[in-house]
Amino acid sequence: MVYTVTLNPALDYEVQVDGFQPGVLNRTKGEALHFGGKGVNVSTVLHNLGVETVALGFLAGFTGQALERGLQAAGLRTDFTWLDEGLTRVNVKIRSGQETEINSRGPSISASALKSFFQKLDQMTAGDALVLAGSIPAGLPENVYQRILRRVEGRGVLTVVDAARDLLLGVLPYRPFLIKPNCAELGELFGRRTPLSREEILTYARRLQTRGARNVLVSMAEKGSLLLDETGVQRYLGVPAGTVRHTVGAGDSMVAGFLAGWLRWGDYAAAHRLGAAAGSATAFSDGLATEEAVRALLPAI
Repeated sequence: MVYTVTLNPALDYEVQVDGFQPGVLNRTKGEALHFGGKGVNVSTVLHNLGVETVALGFLAGFTGQALERGLQAAGLRTDFTWLDEGLTRVNVKIRSGQETEINSRGPSISASALKSFFQKLDQMTAGDALVLAGSIPAGLPENVYQRILRRVEGRGVLTVVDAARDLLLGVLPYRPFLIKPNCAELGELFGRRTPLSREEILTYARRLQTRGARNVLVSMAEKGSLLLDETGVQRYLGVPAGTVRHTVGAGDSMVAGFLAGWLRWGDYAAAHRLGAAAGSATAFSDGLATEEAVRALLPAI
């Protein structure tokens, strides 16, 4: 079983506005509501690819109820921890030539709710996979990802982490199976804000591997992706031809595709290809990647 953890899930309200202008009335040309948060996105794409998954995390209020109902209606299994106060956040995505995001903070997590969540991790056994993805909400300790990996350590659980800054660095001593920074996040980890060269990306990926990550998958937007696997092999993949419609969830889809490929074939090259196809399929779609869209792109990877 693959368990995904989204500590701060969201309803993503996406609006399309022609010629968006701040400070004046803007009218939408189209809108859509997505059930989001990075781990939720991973669960959705895994489900689309035929991999059984359970979505974990925290929900609150009527927005949380809407999110859970939506996921369950789509066929996903959920086991969220419910909060007594607050609301699951609503994030606004404005598409108007370029993408603008307004992300809410999310509800506070009590000590008792965190304890209940940790107890859910105890159901995991050898052969299961655990994906930690995204930011942490207010009130949670900064080392919460470390505590989660410590909780499942020694049980044969395959762990994947898609996070930024100290959240990512803190888990490296627990030797996660896979981490997936993008280029901007990778540069930030090493104090670099300018675009990174291919040589720099490989150098920094190797440093993360030296610090504990078994496999490092770096998404490079239109330049493709790099996989540095635990055998020391480096693989670069480009992106297929297509029109980018939006990038929200593309990185999460790459994680899901890679994990689905690894669980199916146990081969890094094949997993990388499926991950790249899934990421591109989401970028070329209005929603998250479907199996049909991923399969259609695989020959072009």
